[in-house]
Amino acid sequence: MPAPDNSDPAKPARQQGLLGSSLTVGGMTGISRVAGLIRDMVLARVLGADGLADAFFVAFRLPNFLRRLFAEGAFSQAFVPVLAEYRERSSQAAVRELLDRVAGTLGSALLVLTALAMLGAPLLAWLFAPGFAADPDKFAATITLIRITFPYLLFISLAGFLGSVLNSYDRFVVPAFTPVWLNLCLIGAALVAAAQALSPAHALAWGVFAAGAIQLLFQMPFLARLDLLPRPRSGWRHPGVRRVLKLMAPALFGVSVSQINLLLDTVIASFLPEGSVSWLYYSDRLVELPLGVFAVAAATVILPRLSRLHSGAAPAEFRATLDWGLRFVLLIAVPATLALVLIAEPVLTTLFYDGVSMVRRDIEMAAFSLRAFALGLIAFMCIKVLASGFYSRQDMRSPVIIGIVAMVANMVLNLMFVIPLHHYFRLGHAGLALATALSAWLNAGLLLRGLWRAGVYRPGREWLRFAAVLGMANVAMALVLLWLLGQVEDWAMLRFWPRAGAMLGVCGAGLLTYLGGLWLGGVRLRDFRPRR
Repeated sequence: MPAPDNSDPAKPARQQGLLGSSLTVGGMTGISRVAGLIRDMVLARVLGADGLADAFFVAFRLPNFLRRLFAEGAFSQAFVPVLAEYRERSSQAAVRELLDRVAGTLGSALLVLTALAMLGAPLLAWLFAPGFAADPDKFAATITLIRITFPYLLFISLAGFLGSVLNSYDRFVVPAFTPVWLNLCLIGAALVAAAQALSPAHALAWGVFAAGAIQLLFQMPFLARLDLLPRPRSGWRHPGVRRVLKLMAPALFGVSVSQINLLLDTVIASFLPEGSVSWLYYSDRLVELPLGVFAVAAATVILPRLSRLHSGAAPAEFRATLDWGLRFVLLIAVPATLALVLIAEPVLTTLFYDGVSMVRRDIEMAAFSLRAFALGLIAFMCIKVLASGFYSRQDMRSPVIIGIVAMVANMVLNLMFVIPLHHYFRLGHAGLALATALSAWLNAGLLLRGLWRAGVYRPGREWLRFAAVLGMANVAMALVLLWLLGQVEDWAMLRFWPRAGAMLGVCGAGLLTYLGGLWLGGVRLRDFRPRR
């Protein structure tokens, strides 16, 4: 590689700390997630949980699944370490060429994939929702919706590439805010459909299409300001592109295990009673709220830092950064898990129940799967941090092996919980969620063991005190939540605004109790600054 120069126009004069950067990303992502929550409330009232809703969620899930591979998933995990190495050891001209070549290669591959998927939409519908084939109208709607939504993959993956570049240069705000556009487009599409008496599912599908294009265009000016806007060129033979592809190939599987598990759940759910796909969607969305705001924020911030520390041979700081990431996500994951288990039905009622599109049975069924998903939230969040410890060291092989083990375990658990037991214990769709949660724990445990055995990370003695304080604060929060929940006999009988006010009061009291418990235990913000 050419010798590095000092002309990098995007190097910030002053970098934020990990906590500040994570809170910045978390804040922007939080705005997106709140918008997403409003979006899902609108969807629940426009779509409900009928057959057409199931068809839309399948069509929406397919490009979203692949987005996790080609955007913030496998691609990002492979691309960011290579870009970090180019920045450390190469010239700015070489960095720009890498961006050009990666953009051209990724864009051409996605264009071909999108075209093939649109042509093969009937096959995709049969592969990922085979149970819909028994209903010709539902199956035909799924095919049409897939063809409308799939170009979203092309747009959002390229947007994810631009976001990875911005994150690598510590510009976290714009990529974190970008998903807000998807929520705004879907809310707008739902309102237009309701006003014009259009098919809600088809209007929402076009909203997905428009959102992808807007998210891509939104980030371009910010790259241009850094003089880093790519000019796509073919780069299949470029050494940097080859390294990204080499790292990405195994990561395609390793980083997307949870998404593959969700797709398998969708396949099985298509054979279950109508509404199962929708119940899983609504419950999964609530679990994704803390996961997306905090775990993704932490992983987004620490991956570039870990990559630079590994390239600069700083093992002590590397370990401290991993330790910080785990303590940060556990601070959120443990109370979020406990709260979602305790308030599953009241919170679903508050957000989605209207007595028409979403009835009591829909809420009860979604609550079962929400509790099951929530049991895996701690593992889901830890995986985001632990996996970064491998990807930053350009070790893609270990997470792939672990991912295979976790996916096989998930498939076995699906069969155990859904097929044989469904007839006797009626686990149904909740069994799918429980299998996903348990396989996530296996995944997280094996990742931690791998880092431990490699000598990359071992928790220190301070974890004993941290665990004790965390446990005390969560017990206090649980007692307050249980007492407050007992004060409302039937949440569905309340009108929306009184119901929403009561839920905000319950959640606010629980949060204040938890934060108070942490403060009494001596936990302070300064404790979450990584140390050597």
